[in-house]
Amino acid sequence: MTASLRKDAKPPSAEALAALAWAHSARFLTTASQLDQLPQGDLGEIAFVGRSNAGKSTSINALAQRRQLAFASKTPGRTQHINLFALGPKDEPDAYLADLPGYGYATVNRQAKVRWQRVMADYLEVRRNLTGVVLLVDSRLGLTPLDERLLNFISPRVVNGAVKLLVVLTKADKLNRKEQQASLAKVQDALASVVTDASDVGILLFSAPKHIGLHDLAETLHGWMHPAGDADAAETADASPPADGSAAEPAAELVPPSDEA
Repeated sequence: MTASLRKDAKPPSAEALAALAWAHSARFLTTASQLDQLPQGDLGEIAFVGRSNAGKSTSINALAQRRQLAFASKTPGRTQHINLFALGPKDEPDAYLADLPGYGYATVNRQAKVRWQRVMADYLEVRRNLTGVVLLVDSRLGLTPLDERLLNFISPRVVNGAVKLLVVLTKADKLNRKEQQASLAKVQDALASVVTDASDVGILLFSAPKHIGLHDLAETLHGWMHPAGDADAAETADASPPADGSAAEPAAELVPPSDEA
């Protein structure tokens, strides 16, 4: 399990810049109230989920550098759809980001609440495109009983490595250094049950206004969708001489995706 306390004060690395450029390419794709309304295909998806008021929309907007890409409802808990955003090249996205409904504050009637909670549960349990889950938790509160219920629900897919997990402790700028370390340690202890040789679990302190953890968040998600092994294989293939023995053409320079939607 990885944990990060880093404040992004130093200039970002080349890897971070590439990851940030990829994240900045995020653009709205579709909204769905049922799983069968989501795109078909094999593109991996990163699901953002968390308690209402944990800072989910703010975190997505900071990652994408868009003020209103993900909308926060004026009434917490009222959003009842899965909002999907495309990432990567404009004409050929290489991943999706799924913004799931927040939980904990919904003021809608019980029947509607049960319906969209079932949709969210089905998504987390059976959606085969799901590559990783980003759980947003207010660092001042730590894991609430509802957060723990969600962790228990997704734990089978996390433990066997089918789904990666990153717990993002939001609003970290509201805590001093000692409080940040205590919040991180407490969540780390709570996640011990899902850490296995097969699992990929991380924790990150984050603040959208102060950009604490922003580079680490972008790099983690980019790494999920672009594993190092795939990049190494591509580099090896590019370096291999053509079958006819002729000299290989120089590889074109890779340019990070534009942040224009």
